[in-house]
Amino acid sequence: MHIITAGGGVCLDELLPASGSVYVARLSGQDMPDEIATFQHFYEFLKFPEYFGWNWNAFYDCMRDLRWLSSDYHVLIIESAESILSEDDVAREEFFRTLLRVGQAWSYTKRPEGVTLSKLSVVLSCGTESASSLARWLGELQNPRKC
Repeated sequence: MHIITAGGGVCLDELLPASGSVYVARLSGQDMPDEIATFQHFYEFLKFPEYFGWNWNAFYDCMRDLRWLSSDYHVLIIESAESILSEDDVAREEFFRTLLRVGQAWSYTKRPEGVTLSKLSVVLSCGTESASSLARWLGELQNPRKC
């Protein structure tokens, strides 16, 4: 998962594969204020199958598969990422935990000759003022403190 801001950070071109067929889905966090809207957007933009169950387990299963897209690589760009699930903190945490798990399932490997990109890249685009807090929050989700 990558966080980018307008005019700063990693260039989007560096996150794209050099060759092969690429499916790009571009969503807006502002259009996903709640679970239903979020599931609806992913269903439409990533062409989830009819059997999609409209819950977090089904979301995870579909995001891990994506075979129906018939592409070598998948790029998910979420603009205004700081706005995702703004009306539901519990669902917001579940969404990002699920994306982190999906990212691990699709993860890339580092090799002596360089990095092989994941077959799925998630790019979170947000305002400069939100980038550091989003990155910190995602880091805490990925590595929770142990008491």
